[in-house]
Amino acid sequence: MRKIIKYFFGDIIRSKWIIVYTVMLLVFSAGIIYFSRDEQKALLSLLNIVMYLIPLLSMIFGSVYYYNSREFIEMLLTQPVKRSSVFYGQYFSLALTQMFGFIAGIVLPLLVFNFGLNSIFLMTAGTFLIFIFTGFALLISILVNDKIKGIGILITVWLLFAVFYDGIVLFMFYYFADYPLEKATIIASTLNPVDITRTMMMLRLDISAMFGYTGASFKKYFGSKAGYYVSLFILHMWMIIPAMIARRKFNKKNF
Repeated sequence: MRKIIKYFFGDIIRSKWIIVYTVMLLVFSAGIIYFSRDEQKALLSLLNIVMYLIPLLSMIFGSVYYYNSREFIEMLLTQPVKRSSVFYGQYFSLALTQMFGFIAGIVLPLLVFNFGLNSIFLMTAGTFLIFIFTGFALLISILVNDKIKGIGILITVWLLFAVFYDGIVLFMFYYFADYPLEKATIIASTLNPVDITRTMMMLRLDISAMFGYTGASFKKYFGSKAGYYVSLFILHMWMIIPAMIARRKFNKKNF
C-alpha cells in the first residue's frame, strides 16, 4: 500500500488544483488576519471558511480526482494488489495533500501572526472536516458512476450539512416547542459533522456568540471540557464510518 500511496500522493501534489487550493486559502487567511486587526474576529472568520469552504472543496476535489483516475484504478486492480490497499491509498493521499495545503494556507499565517494554540485548534477542526468529506466524496463517487450526477449529489450533501441543516433543526424545534427537546437537540448536533466541528471549536475557545441552538444545548448538557472530548469522539466516528462504508462498496464494485 505504501507504493500506491506514494504514487497517488505524487500525482496529486503535481496537479495544479492543490496549488490553487493552497494559494486561495493563503490569500483568504492572510487578508482576514491583516484587515481584522483582532484575534477573535479573525478566528471566527477563518472558522467560517473552514466550516463551509473546506467540506465543499474536499468533496469536489476528491470526487473529480476519483472519476478522472478510474481508468488507472481499473488497470491497478488487474495487478496482484488488494482492493482495500488501492482504496486507502487514494483516500489517504487525497486527504493528506489537502491537509498539507490547508496547513500551509491557513495555519501557517496564524502562526506567523502569533496566534499560538488557537492555530492548533483550527488545524484540528479543518483536518477532521477534510478526512470526513473526502470519505463522503469517495463513497458517493463509488456508488454513482456518472460524474455529473455524482458531483451534483455531493453538492446537495454539502448544502444539507453546511446551509440547510440549522434551518431545518430550528424549524423542527420551533414546531415542537411544547415538548422537552434537550436530548433531541444533543442527538441533532451529532448528526451533522459541520455542526459538531463548530461546537468543538466553540467549546474550546469559549466563544458563546457562535454556539448556535444545538451547540448551546451541547454545552449545557456536557459542560465545556467534557463536551469538547465528546465532540472529538463523535468527529472520529464521522471520519471512520463513511470511509469504511466507501471501502466496502469499493471492494464489491464491478468495474
